[in-house]
Amino acid sequence: MNTAVIEAPSVTMRLTAEEQDMLDGKRGPAVREAIAYQLEVARFWGAERFVPITNAHMMGDIEVMGDAGLGYLKHACEHKTRCSVPITTNARCMDFAHVEALGQDAGEAQKEHQIIRFMREMNIVTSDTCINYQTVYQPHVGEHVAWGDTGTVIYANSVFGARTNFEGGPAALAAAVTGRTPAYGFHLDKHRKGTLSVRLEARLDDLADWGAIGKIVGEKHQNYYAVPVFHGMPRAPVADELKHLGCALASYGSMAMFHMVGVTPEAPTLEAAFGGNTPTHEIVITDADLKRVYAGYNLKDRSANLVVFSGPQLSLFEMKDLSERFAGRTLHPGTQVFVTTAASVKHSAQQLGYLQLLEAAGVTVLEGVCFYILQNLSGMRVANGWTNMISNSAKIVNIIGAHRFNTILRKTQECVDIACTGELA
Repeated sequence: MNTAVIEAPSVTMRLTAEEQDMLDGKRGPAVREAIAYQLEVARFWGAERFVPITNAHMMGDIEVMGDAGLGYLKHACEHKTRCSVPITTNARCMDFAHVEALGQDAGEAQKEHQIIRFMREMNIVTSDTCINYQTVYQPHVGEHVAWGDTGTVIYANSVFGARTNFEGGPAALAAAVTGRTPAYGFHLDKHRKGTLSVRLEARLDDLADWGAIGKIVGEKHQNYYAVPVFHGMPRAPVADELKHLGCALASYGSMAMFHMVGVTPEAPTLEAAFGGNTPTHEIVITDADLKRVYAGYNLKDRSANLVVFSGPQLSLFEMKDLSERFAGRTLHPGTQVFVTTAASVKHSAQQLGYLQLLEAAGVTVLEGVCFYILQNLSGMRVANGWTNMISNSAKIVNIIGAHRFNTILRKTQECVDIACTGELA
């Protein structure tokens, strides 16, 4: 294969003839700009080459991108930028059907519409979901992708055995334009081996329990390249349990991969998961450890007027389960409950009757968003007098603190009971 060599102070970047053509502008200015940007990313991480990708996933909303990001997309469309591999979008910051009711800015909503229009013009599938791995695309073992959003990345690396790093919005978009990404981090074999051992002796009978595990492990080992190996669990977890575990590990520990012996594809045995590594730490998690996690959340007051099921978006099975828990019940006066899910899941939930049960109880189901990135969330908190935010998601309990919520992690049924009684234990 013909290659060109790009010199940098810390790395020699080798380009194929096709990549050199891109850099020389032979594929147009948009592609040249994209690969030039990727070269800067490659230099920063010390990558020596690119790897071809088959799929990308990016953040694309006005709350995250701002006016600068909107301007960038407009510029890209003016230069006829088109994505060469399939690319989907993460959750938005607005459900347009609820903008007015939530007190969101109408001007920002118009910008959000513009972002969607520009992205579709660039051949981006605006799926607006942070659970693309459950609803849109499931990569296979060894497949290189370029995904943004921490929860999607850790699921791809761990559960599917695909290969990706945490890609920022511009990096994921550039990868979709060029069809490749720099080969560093979890694209390389050396970073995919286990580094610490976690023996699970707890019962783990709720989604919140799996998120609590992620909190315990992540808080103690905040390292992108830490790869916990879970073993000893009494049963194999289902997809939603793995989802909550991964999201929490990524949120609390910035981790991008884990192994689970006998469950994830690169861990058929404990020995294979570590790949010759000696564990840096040995952790045992018991029911007592989980109990301490739940007891560790302090109540600012006794208010229980906000319960959230979000971060990540709910799967169809989660929607079914939650609808059954709320069936025949109503929210306590003054309490608001928000559920977020993908458009496809909401449609299916409506067809199957789950949505109607939730709405009959007074639950607000938002489509295509995640609660913690809602535009004007801090303003909503003040306007509604929200103090405590109760959730069964360890991830959202961790990351929503920037909006000055006091957050409380509780098991799913406890969240439902709190919503319907107004009593916070």
